[in-house]
Amino acid sequence: VSEETAREMALGALRVPAVSVAVAVTGIAGPDGGSPEKPVGTVWFCVAANGPHSKELITEHRRFAGDRNTVRSCSVQHALSLVLRLSLG
Repeated sequence: VSEETAREMALGALRVPAVSVAVAVTGIAGPDGGSPEKPVGTVWFCVAANGPHSKELITEHRRFAGDRNTVRSCSVQHALSLVLRLSLG
């Protein structure tokens, strides 16, 4: 669960020839698995795209409150908002 992990996951997906946009999410949705440094609700995101001249990346970190389903739902919504932000510039 780190920025580096999310980035490598997204960049790895971009290596597939048919892929132009990749989304990677890594986190701790709970109810177990958290630590003081990375509590439950910690999520890292990376959205990557093959741009006309280089790769475009957005990485972000969020902490969502709530149970496992809430953390997962918030993560999906945030990932989709990052895709929109990348595509709309």
